[in-house]
Amino acid sequence: MTTISLESFTKLDEDLINGIILSLNTVVPIQNKIDNIHMTDYQHLDFPCAVLLSLTGDVKGKMVLAGDTSLFQHIAQTMFGMPLEGEMLSSFRGELANMIAGGLATNVANKEIYIDITSPTIMDGETIKADYQRGLQITTAFDQIGNLEIYMLLNDSN
Repeated sequence: MTTISLESFTKLDEDLINGIILSLNTVVPIQNKIDNIHMTDYQHLDFPCAVLLSLTGDVKGKMVLAGDTSLFQHIAQTMFGMPLEGEMLSSFRGELANMIAGGLATNVANKEIYIDITSPTIMDGETIKADYQRGLQITTAFDQIGNLEIYMLLNDSN
């Protein structure tokens, strides 16, 4: 398991990042490499193919998974043994986001951080006007498949 600890991140940031990485590696049975983790302050995020979930509880904000359609198709085929397209692929994207966010919630609960997630919103060619106080971006590289971008767009948790 990859564990990060960087001075620019808060303890909560580190717990969330490590929880996401553990969840991603548990859910997706494809070798991947964390390519980049950094703070982000984008005001508008354009997503050709993404899923958005809202976070409530001790952590408030949004989690976004974004990547090319071909990345989600490859992950789906690897997990289910058959290609998915159209509505089935859209549904899979939502379920993948649920599984990763659910794993995150379970992983951080061990650190007494409690998160609830909302139903996923499938996004195709949409822009989010970002309204958040702290942004984290994790880029995960799947060799010869593509990158999955995971954004945590966080607001005050008080």
